[in-house]
Amino acid sequence: MQTEVQEQPKYAIVASVQRPNVCDAEFEASLTELRELAKTLGFTVVHTFVQRRNTFEMTAYLGTGKRQEIRCFVKNEPLPAELAETTQAPAPFDGQIDALLVDHEISPSQARNLEIEVGVPVMDRTMVILEIFHRNARTRAARTQVEIARLGYMAPRLREAAKLAGQQGRQRSSVGGRDVGESLTELDRRKVRDRIAELQKEIVAMDAERSTQRARRLQNQGLAGVALVGYTNAGKSTLMRALTGSEVLVANKLFATLDTTVRTLYPESKPRVLVSDTVGFIKNLPHGLVASFKSTLDEALDASLLLHVIDASDPGFQRQLEVTDEVLAEIGAKDVPRLRVFNKIDHVGDAAVQAECEAMLRARFPD
Repeated sequence: MQTEVQEQPKYAIVASVQRPNVCDAEFEASLTELRELAKTLGFTVVHTFVQRRNTFEMTAYLGTGKRQEIRCFVKNEPLPAELAETTQAPAPFDGQIDALLVDHEISPSQARNLEIEVGVPVMDRTMVILEIFHRNARTRAARTQVEIARLGYMAPRLREAAKLAGQQGRQRSSVGGRDVGESLTELDRRKVRDRIAELQKEIVAMDAERSTQRARRLQNQGLAGVALVGYTNAGKSTLMRALTGSEVLVANKLFATLDTTVRTLYPESKPRVLVSDTVGFIKNLPHGLVASFKSTLDEALDASLLLHVIDASDPGFQRQLEVTDEVLAEIGAKDVPRLRVFNKIDHVGDAAVQAECEAMLRARFPD
């Protein structure tokens, strides 16, 4: 008799610094997005810590008092008297905190110092996104692109990881022990650089092969191409199913789709139309991922038409629309004909609210 092994729940806390130039709505939208990213990774976020500062604290991102407050929450201890006078302690959590998620990209030394002080592993926003991409990549091309981005992110952090591990094993001597040889960290970084170069060669070869396949598919068979683009979780895969009748993955979570999926429009038309579902965009997408995933967005470059899917129920959809426009411009797809498709109007509210929202959208976006 087999017993089913249940995965242990994972709990996380979120922390972010709000600077004066960031309005409350934009700040809260970013925090909400990070909590959704955490959910995609399997975390349950139990509390969010917010601090208003002019700048990030140089050594550990958060100020001293906020770091102390988080440490007390993690260890389930009361706040010190001097801190309790000015800070309202959050409700205690009777469980183990597995990670602190930071809503910015922070330096390796900031991450290390913060991790030491609060007593739990720290993941910044970039690391969270990279981990999601790593778990969800399916095809060889997507896995290769993710590995390049992860290695590029990890390379400058090897030194801090070595500091966390301690002095033992970090340094080795050259032959005879007379001179100090390469540190293990330097060796690791060299291996990372070599691996990235190797993977980039593979990407170039795969890109050339895909370009040839696309050209043959569209030209020789007289096909037209339509690409779905837009912010992550806007509903591109759902629209893909509706347009093609295919059983593509649909999930209410960020970055459910990483690999480009191509299906024929159904019912068939003349000429036949190929519909491509692409990876979603996100605010503050790490530059390494933008570069790595350009090839997954090549379908957008070759398309006759882009369907830009927008989540009309999201209060911050205007900013998401701008992010998508920026990324499309960055990959050279700015001039491809585009049709905006507003989705999820049924999530806005009751029938009256939906009608009001629809009228507003038609007025602002008559095309």
